Amino acid sequence: MTECRGAPQRKSNATEAVERTDMTVARATGTQRKTRVVRAMGVASDLADQPPLRAWSALACAIGLLRGDRRLVRTGVRMLASHTLATLGKSSIKHRIDRTRPFVMLDGGDYHAREGDSSETRENSFPSGHTAGAMAVAGAVACEYPQHAMTAYSIAAAAGAIQIPRGKHYLSDVLVGAVIGLAADVAVRLVFPAARDH
Repeated sequence: MTECRGAPQRKSNATEAVERTDMTVARATGTQRKTRVVRAMGVASDLADQPPLRAWSALACAIGLLRGDRRLVRTGVRMLASHTLATLGKSSIKHRIDRTRPFVMLDGGDYHAREGDSSETRENSFPSGHTAGAMAVAGAVACEYPQHAMTAYSIAAAAGAIQIPRGKHYLSDVLVGAVIGLAADVAVRLVFPAARDH
């Protein structure tokens, strides 16, 4: 079921349980990955990928500057800072762990999770960058516009959750991505507290 590089390493019971749960969920939801609904939601969720989120952040800054809206400028800066920190966090893990994406297993390939530094897309499922970035940006929006917090977090959660039936990520990839994104937002809030003008 799993492979290791170098000396064989025994995984903990908890790790094995998480992997079993991940594979069960992937098999159950992966049957929907080629449906129109999942494909359409997947395309929409790609707006939560790294380049679009950075573009949305820069756009918020630019519109804020043009309109003289300091709050919107702060939001854009906060979005960029949170997203950058989340990207650094998820990348530092992705470059240390090789984990095949669910679609590999669903298409009959082998599953493995092990230490490694593969740059192949099919090998870097863990953690979900979509989710990390989306949650970090949602937190930034929620900080400056608390009345829109529920909407921002709901959109981010949906962008992460759809990666599971798409066969792009396992459940634990998405959950860890969410934690990374939320932690990035908290770190930015500690350095760059919310203004009191809203």
